[in-house]
Amino acid sequence: MNARAALLIAGASYAGLQLAASARNLGFEGRIVMVGDEALPPYQRPPLSKGLLTGKSTVESLPVKSEAFYSESGIELLLGRRVAALAPERQQVTLDDGSSLEYDWLALTTGARCRPLPVPGAGLAGVLEVRTVDDALRLDAAAGGAHRACIIGGGFIGLEVAAALAGRGLDVTVVEALPRLLARAVTPQMSAFVEDLHRRNGVGFAFGQAVSALHGDNGKVCAVELASGERIDCDLVVVGIGVIPNTGLAEAAGIACANGILTDGLGQTSAPRVLAAGDCAAFPNPYAPDPARPIRLESIQAANDLARAAASLLVGAPQPYASVPWFWSDQYDAKLQMAGLMAADDEVVVRGDPASGRFTVFCLRNGRMAAVHTASRPAEHMLGRKLVAAGASATAAQLADESFDLKSLLA
Repeated sequence: MNARAALLIAGASYAGLQLAASARNLGFEGRIVMVGDEALPPYQRPPLSKGLLTGKSTVESLPVKSEAFYSESGIELLLGRRVAALAPERQQVTLDDGSSLEYDWLALTTGARCRPLPVPGAGLAGVLEVRTVDDALRLDAAAGGAHRACIIGGGFIGLEVAAALAGRGLDVTVVEALPRLLARAVTPQMSAFVEDLHRRNGVGFAFGQAVSALHGDNGKVCAVELASGERIDCDLVVVGIGVIPNTGLAEAAGIACANGILTDGLGQTSAPRVLAAGDCAAFPNPYAPDPARPIRLESIQAANDLARAAASLLVGAPQPYASVPWFWSDQYDAKLQMAGLMAADDEVVVRGDPASGRFTVFCLRNGRMAAVHTASRPAEHMLGRKLVAAGASATAAQLADESFDLKSLLA
């Protein structure tokens, strides 16, 4: 391999792939090298907690792009390898085999890793996490011989895994330290709907509970002990208590970090000619309650949008991040979709009947649309994105009235 790349991407992730593809589409002609520590090229992550566990997806269906795409686009993949150290002052990186590569531009798209469960017994057999395809395959195999599963963490990943395992006939209990599900991401009304959805599918819950220990039998997990002293018998545990951004490379190189690699709206870090995007990056978001405060958004959309902004910088036509954040989660037959970023003191308005399984929750901030959460109303979600982007003004009465034409708010 030649020792220099015009664009060197550390991390074969959604953000890394989007940055490379967008740079090419915008006319970037230099050599692009992407380094990834897994054997697969960039692959889809949502099926790991859903389709791979239900049999609807296969490993072969996961890659985001075909092999031909990389050769046709002139994107070199260096898989099963890892960037071990950065030297921004020399525009050089060292790989895990001791070799080095120089670059004109470096992009850090190193993602995040699962937050470990800091209790005794966390290393027992049968205690798993879901972040990579290997994680998902291990969980799929373990679920085949399990009867009772305990999911630690009531976030999106934990709930998607709970739905998949319940669908396979396992007895599932979710332990959540907070008083409600998805508390940081959705309103209490949507939390209540999701809880009811899972309960109707046989999932049990323990709220406001911390895990104090995991117990084993012959080296394999057999129970989860809560701080209250309650024990949940199980033969499979899935830990989903959030992630930690992979900032080690950046920190060791003196690049500014604070719950993520700090960037601006173009993905620029504190080091010259070093960019960052994806789950490892924290950047000011114009749709956040505090637009000046850098935040991380753990979503494919945010990864792709910041990567596109970074690519525009590479070709000298900078277009900073300006996209409405949006997310989704499929659980059972419900499609949950979120647009915008809510705050605890937003005015909340419900449109439709949650009992029907199809409704919308609006979050107003100073009378303007800040976030829209929908359950199985995809058309209203798409309209909601536009309303948030426009900062549309509305009253609670208008939004709650299903006969009111929401499109008129864009006029």
